[in-house]
Amino acid sequence: MDKKLEELKKEYHHIPVPDELDFVVRQALKQNKGRSVVRRSAIGAAAAVLLFVGSVNASPALARAMEQIPVLGQVVNVVTFTSYKLEEGGYSANIEVPSLENMNNKELQASLNSKYIEESKALYEQFVAETRLQDVEGGHFSLESGYEIKTNNEQILSLARYVVETAGSAAESYQFDTIDKQNEWLITLPSLFKNDDYIAIISDNIKQQMISQMEQDDSLVYWVEQKGEEVMSDAFQQIAADQSFYINVQQQLVIVFNEYEVAPGYMGIVEFTIPSQVLADVLVSDVYIK
Repeated sequence: MDKKLEELKKEYHHIPVPDELDFVVRQALKQNKGRSVVRRSAIGAAAAVLLFVGSVNASPALARAMEQIPVLGQVVNVVTFTSYKLEEGGYSANIEVPSLENMNNKELQASLNSKYIEESKALYEQFVAETRLQDVEGGHFSLESGYEIKTNNEQILSLARYVVETAGSAAESYQFDTIDKQNEWLITLPSLFKNDDYIAIISDNIKQQMISQMEQDDSLVYWVEQKGEEVMSDAFQQIAADQSFYINVQQQLVIVFNEYEVAPGYMGIVEFTIPSQVLADVLVSDVYIK
């Protein structure tokens, strides 16, 4: 199971993002630098948007009804498309598949939804196959997969999808998609920046955060080199150019590492919020990161 999950994760991270996409995003951001691209709604829309953000994912029916309110215009919904469930002896699986709705960019919507379905189906089929090969009475193994909305405002939708395997101990991994809801394109990490300098800047800040956290809490351990200490062969050096990330509700960049990437397994998923002032000189624009 671990091998299959690792293969799926690699496939996800190697989905090609056309260079033209980053170029288009950067160009659009440059044109809008210094002024907001957020469309202003009529009086009272702000309250309606807040209601929407809090309720749409809990109630698909409410989401569809609110689409008819002219003052809100087009909104992007995330609902549960389908679920895969299994209960057999000591094995259980619960996989919820998200679906994006109401995007004008139907090609992007279809592409993302197809990815969510295919990866979830492959995850479920692998799980079922393994239950047939093992003695289901010999232990307990569970698989849970679903999604979380990290941010959903007028400009940005950050969607997190997770997989949790439990067999004695739990193993967890996350994947993220961040969408510009107004321009309806997928925001990649490179598209936020003028050049590749962001890799070193973010990496250095993360190292500083790791060291600071360990100094304040002895229970925390990161694989990072510190002055005066023994050289670590597996020490964190720098983020990947397409490192997992999302944009939080404060519109700050959050860099995410899955288990065992930069710390022991007991640390779980680790996140680092990058101060926006650290990024100011390399950002293409302040449209997404404030």
